[in-house]
Amino acid sequence: MNIRLRPEIAELIKQDIQCGAYQSVDEFVEHAVSMLHEQEAWLVENCEEIRAKIADGYVSAQHGELIDASDVRAHMEARERAWLAEHRRT
Repeated sequence: MNIRLRPEIAELIKQDIQCGAYQSVDEFVEHAVSMLHEQEAWLVENCEEIRAKIADGYVSAQHGELIDASDVRAHMEARERAWLAEHRRT
């Protein structure tokens, strides 16, 4: 399989390999594809909850009840990390 990457993406991969994060381009790509599939699985598994929370958030925003974006982002990232950790064990 041949893959063509934009030069800036190829450079990022090269930097990650040089700093020791990955041993080869193959290892980098395998890890990236695995992460992408995990994220997509998480989104599918949590789709309805995400939609409900967006709807609730929209209603709250309409009433002027807003939450700081960085707090929301940190909370969602923590939930995603927990989900990924749980599913990597199985």
